Amino acid sequence: MEPDEKIQAAISNTFVLRFPRQQLATFGITNIYYYMVTELMPEVNVVREGRVIAARPKIITPAYLMHIEGFSGPARRYIQMAADQNPHEPGILYSYKNEFGEMSLVAEPLGSIVDNINRRIDKQSDPLSTIIRGVEEMWDVSLMKFTLDLTRNSAQRNFSELYGLGRFNIDRSGVPEDARDRIEELMDMTAKDPSLAAELVSELQRWDLWDSYQDRFLKLFRKL
Repeated sequence: MEPDEKIQAAISNTFVLRFPRQQLATFGITNIYYYMVTELMPEVNVVREGRVIAARPKIITPAYLMHIEGFSGPARRYIQMAADQNPHEPGILYSYKNEFGEMSLVAEPLGSIVDNINRRIDKQSDPLSTIIRGVEEMWDVSLMKFTLDLTRNSAQRNFSELYGLGRFNIDRSGVPEDARDRIEELMDMTAKDPSLAAELVSELQRWDLWDSYQDRFLKLFRKL
């Protein structure tokens, strides 16, 4: 089976057996605890536990994306084309981190395992726990499918809330109000935690705002 066929097969055989009771937060970090159950052999299953941590959704533009590393040549050319046509058209950027925890082999049928996990979640009263049935060989693909589906389900509400508060408003420099507020937050946070200085500089450079904030940053840095 070709790699793409294996990926498609994993996607087709991934099922969420228990959904989180909350969607991705619009104005904060969402910390989802997952149980990934995959079949190793008949009556023997692998249970992986971990966390998918979703950062607060950010409003970005094609011009901003041009300053983010990690895109392939064709992908970067596409972003450039979008930036040439609508450099300040806003969109929402979601970013995630997977923190893998425990893994165990359980010699029980799938149904028994899921029942036990459900009881554990109910006892903990955690609205952000999920149970996913995935494919052993590509369990991380199964996890990514869950993550993308959760994003799609949350995006409309996130967009509506951000739009309703005017966070998509673009100033004369082509910077959304949300990004300006984020920079101010980073300024305040860096004053308390100097280790955030590099993140602040990167954010200013991605928005082409270094010249506008340079004096404030250097003054802040001298205070540190």
